[in-house]
Amino acid sequence: MPKPTDIKPPFTRETAIRKVQAAEDGWNSRDPAKVSLAYSIDSQWRNRDTFVTGRNQIVEFLTGKWEKELEYRLTKQLWAFTENRIAVRFQYEYRDADGNWFRAYGNENWEFDDDGLMRRREASINDYAIEDSERKFHWPLGPRPADTPGLEEHVK
Repeated sequence: MPKPTDIKPPFTRETAIRKVQAAEDGWNSRDPAKVSLAYSIDSQWRNRDTFVTGRNQIVEFLTGKWEKELEYRLTKQLWAFTENRIAVRFQYEYRDADGNWFRAYGNENWEFDDDGLMRRREASINDYAIEDSERKFHWPLGPRPADTPGLEEHVK
């Protein structure tokens, strides 16, 4: 997996796709400290109705997230890009401690500094309760295997 600073602006279609895949792989690791390294020291987030600033708060936020969102599996797809910004759409599935499954649908807007670290992230996310039989993402926990369909193959 590339380091966050291996892919820097200005983005091309190819490098934007690689940046999105690196983000997907990082989040699927469910390792808050590792994931936080993709963000600038003073990164600013809006995640639903939560506002986060800086790597320490990112680690705290993600630790709490993955303590509640069990068996988390995420797929992202590039939506649009400019020189230092990327927009993605995504879906992820998880279950809660009671065994209830959910699929989250969302969009993110990212802005990067010159070193390739994300300095701004704005995420809008909606959760939808699903049955276990409706799950789409069944790969082993961790990064989505290359031969496993991503978001573009899953329309609904």
